[in-house]
Amino acid sequence: MSHDAFSSEWLKRFTDPYALLGVSVAVDGRRLLKRYRTVAKQLHPDALVDKSSEQRQFADQILPKLVNPAYQRLKQDKGRNEVLATLRFKVRRLSREQKLQPTGEKGKQLLNVPEPEIDIFYEHAVEQLCDRQYASLADFEANTRQLSELNLVYLRRKMGAPVIREKRTGLVASATVAKSPASLADPPSDGKSSSGLAYAERYIGRAQEYLKAKNTEAAIPELKDALRIDPQNSAYHCLIAQAYLLHKLPGMAKVHFKQALKLNPENVVALKYAKQLNITVTEAPRPTGKAASTAAKGDRRSLFGNLFSKGPTR
Repeated sequence: MSHDAFSSEWLKRFTDPYALLGVSVAVDGRRLLKRYRTVAKQLHPDALVDKSSEQRQFADQILPKLVNPAYQRLKQDKGRNEVLATLRFKVRRLSREQKLQPTGEKGKQLLNVPEPEIDIFYEHAVEQLCDRQYASLADFEANTRQLSELNLVYLRRKMGAPVIREKRTGLVASATVAKSPASLADPPSDGKSSSGLAYAERYIGRAQEYLKAKNTEAAIPELKDALRIDPQNSAYHCLIAQAYLLHKLPGMAKVHFKQALKLNPENVVALKYAKQLNITVTEAPRPTGKAASTAAKGDRRSLFGNLFSKGPTR
């Protein structure tokens, strides 16, 4: 065991409560509580009766000094917002000083992940790192450090996204929503109203929140409503296909991945899943000129919401 483990200086190394608990910065209260209970149970004395004295000492120190305080900071929305604000400030400072250079493999990979896959890669990486986070002191130190780096890199990749501020039309205020890059993938067809597209983006926004909580039953109807408004949007088809994969309906997923590629043969996410799912796509005429540029740019930039998955269902 490290000679300085559990000293005050050692404890000060771990300042990110999200990393300490092994959860993503997008975690909600329900998922946070579930993870906290898992860790607390793992570190409880009753679970360590047959373990070594070092492991018991590790648990006796970590649970009250790091795990419990981390949960107390994050269990309320206000606390999570304050911690996120602190982390974002740290990201801006490190970026300005050009010091945001992760040493862990996952953090390095996240720096170069294509934009449409950022959320999926990040959530999967968090799950992998937290799996053995509390198995030993060495695992805790290594994995918590990587989780902290991963959170900073993720926030760096996500910061600066444009936001549509609340606008008022007469006496009715439209909801404040993040501008969905998915809508940039496919420009509206002739006659499609901007108000209709705004409603589609609201459906997509709600679907993103449901998918963040892995509630595919609620997300899929929202995505269907968005597609009814904008059925020619390749990015929307790609998003509902991913939702169907999470819902263990690969047949429906394939249908929408095919349609996404039919509408935009250069949709990078749909191409990736088509290869993994052995989808044979009939070659469609590729968009040219301005349409090709807009579609390709949009699909590269699309975040497809907060869809968290380890990959396609085989």
